[in-house]
Amino acid sequence: MNSSGRAAWLVVLAGGVAALQVGKLPPALPVLQAELGLTLVQSGFLLSMVQLAGMSLAVFMGLLADGMGLRRSMVRGLCLLALASGLGAFATSVTVLLALRAIEGVGFLWVALPAPALIRRLVPVVQLPGMLGVWGAYMPTGTALALLAGPVFIPVWGWSAWWGLFAGVSLAMATALMRMVPADPVATHPLPAHGLGQEAWQRLSSTLGARGPWLVALTFGMYSGQWLAVVGFLPSIYAAAGVSGTLLGVLTALAAAVNIGGNMASGRLLQRGWAPRTTLWLGFGAMALGSTLAFAAFTDGLPWLRFVGVLLFSGLGGLVPGTLFSLAVRLAPGEQQVATTVGWVQQLSALGQFVGPPVVAALAARAGGWQLTPLFSVGCCAVGAVLAWAAGREIQGASTQAQSRP
Repeated sequence: MNSSGRAAWLVVLAGGVAALQVGKLPPALPVLQAELGLTLVQSGFLLSMVQLAGMSLAVFMGLLADGMGLRRSMVRGLCLLALASGLGAFATSVTVLLALRAIEGVGFLWVALPAPALIRRLVPVVQLPGMLGVWGAYMPTGTALALLAGPVFIPVWGWSAWWGLFAGVSLAMATALMRMVPADPVATHPLPAHGLGQEAWQRLSSTLGARGPWLVALTFGMYSGQWLAVVGFLPSIYAAAGVSGTLLGVLTALAAAVNIGGNMASGRLLQRGWAPRTTLWLGFGAMALGSTLAFAAFTDGLPWLRFVGVLLFSGLGGLVPGTLFSLAVRLAPGEQQVATTVGWVQQLSALGQFVGPPVVAALAARAGGWQLTPLFSVGCCAVGAVLAWAAGREIQGASTQAQSRP
């Protein structure tokens, strides 16, 4: 593997470190509920607060990432994550934790948004779909590691040390990126010091004026909201059922880890000629069936079948994000709009993640259990399937136009 290939893998690893900051919270929720008196709905908002910046600012952060440089953006994001997580280790109230989670959301964006464009710069075109499929696994990888280690680490060292640990990991990754990833080229259209320039606004206008970025972004929102809601609450669900310690960590981490396989499989399938619409339909269909098996009343008393449903939901559901990252690159209006397109995708993905956990928590609080969760999940899957069909037509139209050009 050449130096550019190693640098691309390091970019993926940096995304995994950023995802650790999202995944560190679910295993700490039972302890935070006991120590700080969190309610179930407050826990849902704490899970989703890290998405506040993404929900409101991601597309603009994508523009800023283009202006400041892709590598520089990732390094600054990791440093901001380290600062917020380090301060969070000393938090004594829910309000402070919520505010710091919002700041972590900004750092997360500075890491996640430039990564696909940076990978595109580092790897040959023929390897891009497969590498973007690997990149799609950054979130479940980081989440799985946090879910696996948290139930072992937190009872011994406490949640404050857990927050401090990830501050150190983020700083270490920022240093590695500075040393091993090539420096950003000199920008031909840098952002002016006082804000976004005319060229940046033109990129934004062309991105939001195109149909493709909207289809990819809305589809991602249908996926991300239900995935975070289901996987994020698994530690609390299992703890309420009497599962604890290492077994709780293994079960919840496995549920997140199988998503990695789905992401990587999406890249392989696309390289072998599968239509993106097909992989998206397969992923959404599996999520609808899996959530039904995992939470519906008719599987009550069958814990093994419910866990199979969770694995199906997360595993084959991983086909969705891996496919959508590839589509974001393909359906961007132009090469200069890739980071901005990914920013818009991240913005609507964050909106889904912000809304999903509180909605599922509210359904659970009303029903006195999790049996209404499939109503939310299946509805998201149905909308996602329709959007996938529309995205497929958009790709066909773009291919036809390209072939008709002289």
